[in-house]
Amino acid sequence: MSDDRLARIRTHLEAALAPTVLELGDDSALHAGHPGAASGGGHYRVKIVSARFEGLKLVMRHRLVYDSVHDMMRTEIHALAITALAPSEVS
Repeated sequence: MSDDRLARIRTHLEAALAPTVLELGDDSALHAGHPGAASGGGHYRVKIVSARFEGLKLVMRHRLVYDSVHDMMRTEIHALAITALAPSEVS
């Protein structure tokens, strides 16, 4: 199921933010026994580089990411660790 969720997260982020870099990871196993894991929601991390982030503060970048996967939050995603960068911030 995790691979399916990662694929769905990827699809949502690519459609909404057209990233030049998109790295996803599933950290759910590290949180086994956590109350959020009991509901079936996973713990994921994302590193995303998108031109959509140029000139935006961190909170707005995170909002764009969360908006992209809003239909998965609280059911399939319990936690999402985000690194969101603009292309000008990547060497």
